[in-house]
Amino acid sequence: MTFDLILRNAAVVDRPETALDIGIKAGRFAAIEAGLPATGAPEHDCGGRLVVPGFVETHIHLDKSCLLGRCNCEKGTLDEAIAEVVKAKRGFTEEDVYQRASQTLEKAIKNGTNQMRTHVEVDPRVGLTSFRALKQLKLDYAWAIDLQLCVFPQEGLLDDPGCDAVMLQALREGADVVGGAPYMDKDSHGQIGRIFEMAKQFGVDIDFHLDFGLDPAHLDLDEVCRMADATGWGGRVAIGHVTKLSAMPKAAFDAAAKRLADAGVAVTVLPATDLFLTGRDAEFNVPRGVTPAHWLRHHGVNCSISTNNVLNPFTPFGDCSLIRMINLYANITQVAATADLTGCLDMVTSGSAKLINRADYGIAVGHPADLVVLDCATKAQAVCEIAQPLFGLKRGLRTFDKPAAILHKPN
Repeated sequence: MTFDLILRNAAVVDRPETALDIGIKAGRFAAIEAGLPATGAPEHDCGGRLVVPGFVETHIHLDKSCLLGRCNCEKGTLDEAIAEVVKAKRGFTEEDVYQRASQTLEKAIKNGTNQMRTHVEVDPRVGLTSFRALKQLKLDYAWAIDLQLCVFPQEGLLDDPGCDAVMLQALREGADVVGGAPYMDKDSHGQIGRIFEMAKQFGVDIDFHLDFGLDPAHLDLDEVCRMADATGWGGRVAIGHVTKLSAMPKAAFDAAAKRLADAGVAVTVLPATDLFLTGRDAEFNVPRGVTPAHWLRHHGVNCSISTNNVLNPFTPFGDCSLIRMINLYANITQVAATADLTGCLDMVTSGSAKLINRADYGIAVGHPADLVVLDCATKAQAVCEIAQPLFGLKRGLRTFDKPAAILHKPN
């Protein structure tokens, strides 16, 4: 067999062999084994470094990234962030959204992300401006990243006249996923029900912003699980934030985890935003507000860790590095066990791909040749050392290079 490219001496993620060769042909993995014969194709020696299929960003807001300078961020509260972005959003144009979103997307690509689901706000005020800008972005950057667009009503659905029609139009124009923010409507269960109706009508997955706060007395996740069971949409529903789970005693947490696992509802934890926004009223012993996703995984819940907001009032930080995000998560949630450390990498790779239902994800013969080479040898090292991506391929073509730093010792 001939190849277009051979990567040698690769530590392929989740394979026991320490030095495999990867043969790529016509944009797909054609062979993965030790000692592939030379065919005259270009070769690259990975030097025993870890090769992953690329990072999967499951929850980000490209449309409202890079808003610092346009918005005030004085209190750092959720109400302030929503209000400031509401004001800024009225001035959005397709060109403006595209320009800011492309900056953020390029950062993500250079940090090893090659699959992404972005949430996009649609409502009677912004209309489909952001959605249409990101549809073009999706096409223009398909050479480097697969982008899903999840439309959702940040300012409410049932309590925002005309929003339902805008959501439906976005779905008719090709939105990949439908999302919601039930806490923005007085009847949160009513919004959940309507989002499930839209999902069924258009045959798309669902991704909610849910149960943000630290009072677990009322959980909308129970209704989401009930609807997932009732509609047969298990495996096609994700919920993000769910910070209320971080404030639960163990018995209640375990019961909620079992409910999520049984219903096939996945969870995305967003460490940077959840740390920044929660516990603002505490004068001391400030709660972290970050749900321990690795504990949920012990109960069979599929989980991902993601970025959420970048350089805006919801999160005035961020470089779109998922490897940095899982290191932050592991520190905050005090991850210690080796299996849980390696599981953190799964929550930005295989687990995240499962959440967005990418069936062809992974380094396997026949799959698209999407990969990233990390400057480490093991999954645990990747998490603990914030191992940097050195280069990446998308369908066999090189998409970015980030050469490792070189130390110049004196002679």
